[in-house]
Amino acid sequence: MNKKDILELKRRFKKTHCTLTRLAGCYVNVDKEMQLIFNENFLNLEEEEFYKYLEIAGKTLSGTLGNNLLELEFPKEEEETGGRHQFLMGLKESKLKNDDLLQTFYQHVIDHYDYAGNYLILVYHDAYDVMTRTSDNDDLDESEEVYEYLLCSICPVTLSKAALGYLELENRIGPRVRDWVVGVPDVGFVFPAFTDRSTDIHATMYYTKDAKEPHPEVMEAILGCPSRLTATEQKATFTNIVNSAVADENKREKVFFSIQETLNDIVEEQAILEERGQEVEPILLTPDTIHEVLANSGIAEEIAAKIEHSYTEQFDEMPPVVDHLIDNKALNAGLQKKKEQELMVEVQVLKDQLNAARESAAATSEELLATSECQVILTVAPERAEQITAQTIDGKRYLLIPMEEHETAKVNGVEEQF
Repeated sequence: MNKKDILELKRRFKKTHCTLTRLAGCYVNVDKEMQLIFNENFLNLEEEEFYKYLEIAGKTLSGTLGNNLLELEFPKEEEETGGRHQFLMGLKESKLKNDDLLQTFYQHVIDHYDYAGNYLILVYHDAYDVMTRTSDNDDLDESEEVYEYLLCSICPVTLSKAALGYLELENRIGPRVRDWVVGVPDVGFVFPAFTDRSTDIHATMYYTKDAKEPHPEVMEAILGCPSRLTATEQKATFTNIVNSAVADENKREKVFFSIQETLNDIVEEQAILEERGQEVEPILLTPDTIHEVLANSGIAEEIAAKIEHSYTEQFDEMPPVVDHLIDNKALNAGLQKKKEQELMVEVQVLKDQLNAARESAAATSEELLATSECQVILTVAPERAEQITAQTIDGKRYLLIPMEEHETAKVNGVEEQF
């Protein structure tokens, strides 16, 4: 599924486009007991409930692809009789009208979902009539297929905070009643996936609110798919690989920045091609590609070999895309430090040039003094030349140069304090 596919589905969760048929749910308490089970025709919901449930459905397709949204593929064995894929297909085909299947699903979630607290399991059913589109993205009045799918959202239910409020019946300010409130989804999924505007029964789109803790137990035990790392997890893992390979703490930052700079160059090259209208596929950072990246980053062979070995062990089966490994904070800090170092070099070069010019001017003055008929040669800034005056004192002529108390002067290259 790409961004266009996801946005097309999300548009279904608006009042004017909604075609959701049923909503089933189960409220689970902290002791992992089913407190409430319900199953309703979605279009018969009260208006306020209708919008709230649509909002939750929309949140289950929010976030960034590869980070909050992960496309998971089912292993072949799960698609066989008795597999979890087959169970989900049966649940979809029942259109949520089989209470036994639903209860089995709820219990499966309760047995495997790792969450300490109350939560609400919601399952939506929809049948979306996918219209044929022209090359200009205009919908025609004919259908390509009916995309029938389930959307599941698992939402924490927490007690509202204690607060004061206006008690209307008593006409006074007092403690507000605390309610159990359904929050935004923690995890969820869409089954089957909607890929290139068509049903893909071999995959599901998985959602996690927290990319640092994506609940792999839901991917594996509930959906039956191999778990995948989010972009946040991939980035953290890659950082640890580089840090572990560099024993010298003083070198780690430099090595990591060099790699980040090379990865960023790859992304920028892709962006240029996209601006030119070319279709660009995301670049996967395979073990072969990381070898090239390390070589182009000027990393020492010993360190590069350690990084490459650990990288292959971690990412050989599911290599991440280049974008997922770029640490923008570290990259920007490194670029800023690089600019500061370049500026310091430029300043030092200017200082050296200025000292050389001063030495050259002093040498020129000495040479002029030696070859000229003049016995006194002054070198001053133009604004100071206007301040020099001549005056006769006791029958002798003097050049008077006004000086502040803190100022010094050099006579024949020797600094004098007057």
